[in-house]
Amino acid sequence: MMKQITGGVTSPKGFQAIGIAAGIKKDRKDMAIIYSETQCRTAGTFTTNIVKAAPVKWDQAIVYGNKTAHAVVVNSGVANACTGQEGMNCCRDTASKAAELFGIEENQVLVASTGVIGQQIPIEKIKAGIETMKPLLSDSEMAGTLAAEAIMTTDTVKKEIAVETEIGGKRVTLGGMCKGSGMIHPNMCTMLSFVMTDANISQELLQKALSASVTDTYNMVSVDGDTSTNDTCLLLANGLAGNAEITEENEDYQAFLEALNFINTYLAKKMAADGEGATALFEVKVIGAESKAQAVTLSKSIVTSSLTKAAIYGHDANWGRILCAMGYSGAQFDPEKVDLYFESAAGKLKIIENGVSIGYSEEEATRILSEKEVTAIADIKMGDASATAWGCDLTYDYIKINADYRS
Repeated sequence: MMKQITGGVTSPKGFQAIGIAAGIKKDRKDMAIIYSETQCRTAGTFTTNIVKAAPVKWDQAIVYGNKTAHAVVVNSGVANACTGQEGMNCCRDTASKAAELFGIEENQVLVASTGVIGQQIPIEKIKAGIETMKPLLSDSEMAGTLAAEAIMTTDTVKKEIAVETEIGGKRVTLGGMCKGSGMIHPNMCTMLSFVMTDANISQELLQKALSASVTDTYNMVSVDGDTSTNDTCLLLANGLAGNAEITEENEDYQAFLEALNFINTYLAKKMAADGEGATALFEVKVIGAESKAQAVTLSKSIVTSSLTKAAIYGHDANWGRILCAMGYSGAQFDPEKVDLYFESAAGKLKIIENGVSIGYSEEEATRILSEKEVTAIADIKMGDASATAWGCDLTYDYIKINADYRS
């Protein structure tokens, strides 16, 4: 039986973390380390942007090459993207410093960065930060929280979660943290996500589970239509739970995947709700589709529509914008068979039936759309497939935040 517990990346056995202010940003925490006392099998997914930051290239070499790691060093404030060979050298210097202090190989150190594109990493501050953090590492819940706070950029809240489940008669724990608020768009977002687990699972199935989970979680989030250069999701498993190694896609694997999906769905929704300037989480469900691919295409088109997002901000049931977004998605459907509903904690209201307004109450619709979490449900009556996407409303503050992001 899976259950959510308090905590984050330090919740699984054998993991320590910490976050500090290393002087990269002014008067804010800006560096974190996650460390496992034993070597971890490692999986990862990364940005689809052709322009990839140096840390993405560094981590891809580790994940796809030696496939194991001991530590993750993360900085916020500077993305180390579009920085040429110097950027790659900074990744190596970061890993080398951590390797020296922890007594491990530099190819056992993963590196992640987030922040302004085009600036060079202040490598001396990074190396000094690693030295400061090593003696502060802890497996306490607070240490995990400090790490989650240190990776934030324009995020307004930390994002962390932990769950326990039973696999092979053993208690297995997964803990995760992420950052993401702007430059968020499938596939993957301006997001860094780190999930730690003490499960004993083969590297092949670890990667398969992560790739499958990302498809229905992080890749279904959009805030602003911009796909970042730095998107990284890392999953590390140290095996200390003591369960028999998961080597087949059996019940144990399904239990692990269920827990991983719970973690990633939670973090994905937290990022969507914390979109830059957002006042509401906007969830879109497409049901009655003839295929999963069709439902995914339609739900993403709706959740990324700027006009629809603006209507959600204005608590305006402007359903024509939703039908319009479905129409230009590229997916084939009959608009004269679509039913559309709005739902929130304030209730559920049918807006259109078979593509035509049913004469709903505008006041009731506004009341439903005034909640902090709002769902649009589109039933296209073609089959049994469905998909869910997450985004947020589009507000004046989004422009303000991004107009002076560097200043």
